[in-house]
Amino acid sequence: MGTLYIDRKGYHIKLDGESIAFYLDGKREGIVPVRPLNRVIIVGNNTVETSVLNKLADNGSSVIFLSGRGLQYRGILTGRLHNNSILRVKQYEKSLNRDFAIAISKEIVLGKIGHQSEFLGEAIKNNGEVNPKETFYSVFCTLENIADSIASKCDTLESLRGYEGAASNAYFSAFTRLFPESLDFNTRTRRPPKDPVNAMLSLCYTLVHYEAVREIQVAGLDPTIGFYHCFDYGRDSLACDLIELFRPMTDRFVWEMFKDGKCTSEDFVQEKEGVYLKKNARKKFYSVYEEWAGTIRKDIARRARDISVRVMDGKDTLSE
Repeated sequence: MGTLYIDRKGYHIKLDGESIAFYLDGKREGIVPVRPLNRVIIVGNNTVETSVLNKLADNGSSVIFLSGRGLQYRGILTGRLHNNSILRVKQYEKSLNRDFAIAISKEIVLGKIGHQSEFLGEAIKNNGEVNPKETFYSVFCTLENIADSIASKCDTLESLRGYEGAASNAYFSAFTRLFPESLDFNTRTRRPPKDPVNAMLSLCYTLVHYEAVREIQVAGLDPTIGFYHCFDYGRDSLACDLIELFRPMTDRFVWEMFKDGKCTSEDFVQEKEGVYLKKNARKKFYSVYEEWAGTIRKDIARRARDISVRVMDGKDTLSE
């Protein structure tokens, strides 16, 4: 099973032996065994007995809490942290090592730009309405030039962030053109999302981010201490580092959902200033997301372990 989504308000959730039992208005609705669960995502207002949380923590299951409106992140529960305290001490040391941080960060950003170019190249081949020569040629050149500049002369995190920002602006100028005008997706908007594509991007970025947090903790690292994203109170900076590599893959997933008709504008609702996925569309989304997420979870875990190895042995590059 792997992941359990609980997205119906009013449940009273209890422990029943080695399983989780769900009650609604005093009536038992069903049970789910704990052992297969790697993660549980709870949406909205439900009552969870502490015995359930204790059991999930003992099982090594992560519990992510999302708001009912907008599916915004509210918190995460994990079990015991990794016992390798030396690894974390070395991580803190390496975060202050300028050369190590720059080398790791350059590899992350170059990997992200490479994935952006690859995705756009494949997308325009499958979209007959887009003229790649007119719409995308300059973007590909821009991304290539930025990647060359990063590889050859970028020697500070500040300049690297500038290059990455320029690459992202160029990339999104092309990415937005992959979607029909009817979706009104013209730029990236976050809080709140202003259109269906932004709503889906925000939701998927949130889920992928906490996939990374979980794997970072499993690897024994501290998700708040990054190398590219500097320390900021309350931010999972290392998770932010890690998911930069997976943002283009997430963009591809969102684009394919709309392209293949698995997601349409009818699945969203306007609430006040934002656009959000309708509740009756979430079940369909969770199923599609889980199928896709299964293809990248192992890669996220591998990347997290790879960083831990380099922190311990002092190497300053990530494996391919």
